[in-house]
Amino acid sequence: MPAVQMAGVTKTYRGKGGTPHKALDGLDMTVDTGGVHGLLGPNGSGKTTSIRALLGLVRIDAGEMQLLDRPVPAGLTGVIGDVGALVETPLFFPGFSGRRNLRLLAETAGVPRDRVEECLELVDLRERADDRFTGYSLGMKQRLGIAAALLKAPRLLILDEPSNGLDPAGIRDVRELIRRLGSDGRTTVLVSSHLLAEIQQVCDSVTILARGRRVASGPVASVLSRAGTGDVRVGVPDPAAAAAVLGAAGFTVSPAPDGQVLVHGAPAPGEITRVLAEHGHYVEELVRVTPDLESAFLAITGGQA
Repeated sequence: MPAVQMAGVTKTYRGKGGTPHKALDGLDMTVDTGGVHGLLGPNGSGKTTSIRALLGLVRIDAGEMQLLDRPVPAGLTGVIGDVGALVETPLFFPGFSGRRNLRLLAETAGVPRDRVEECLELVDLRERADDRFTGYSLGMKQRLGIAAALLKAPRLLILDEPSNGLDPAGIRDVRELIRRLGSDGRTTVLVSSHLLAEIQQVCDSVTILARGRRVASGPVASVLSRAGTGDVRVGVPDPAAAAAVLGAAGFTVSPAPDGQVLVHGAPAPGEITRVLAEHGHYVEELVRVTPDLESAFLAITGGQA
């Protein structure tokens, strides 16, 4: 049973002057149960609208949605107790401690007080739990927000841009937290971000959005392979001369940032060494370039932002 399903989902907003803007344009998305699934796309691609629609915060124009095998919005009340979400900057009482804020939320939700301590431990805030919220760093506030979303021990945790606005240390802390949550086998994590490197480091699978449509989805390794660069970085003592030899032999070459030679679309790296050796150039290093999520995104979307 997938944790999330969206099929043909469309949402149109009215902009200035009544001009229609399609935030979602026939969006299809499936999030399998378990692990961390990334919802990736530039700002304005439809990530937040997708999450708001799944949580019943906006009404879609067309399409079908399910959370944990329940239709949205009709069956949302029956499953919302199994869903935790952090959609915007968390709001807490600034003069209360982190622990007291969570206890108030736990009492409202009918959650045992012991669960507060478990969640503080999960997000590494036990030592600062009695400090006032107003003194927390932005990263600590985000982690407390995630702790609040975890109070009900949800089967599905939805995080919208959890690293937004954080400094490098805060990004690292949130990244490590998401990794832990996705690996415990009990919670499916759906995390949206426009930071490609973050998604690549924490997610098992990904859905890439562009202008409200899905343009790619699947395991991260599978999506990366779609970049299909086939580039090979070649290290030789005389890069300029080696590049000239390879160019004359029909290879497409360019300078690599580290002073080496980059061969594009090489069908067989062994052919590179043969051609160079025949002309007295001996290879010191030959490395196939592995595409990252940024290059995959640009390849899939044709370079569109």
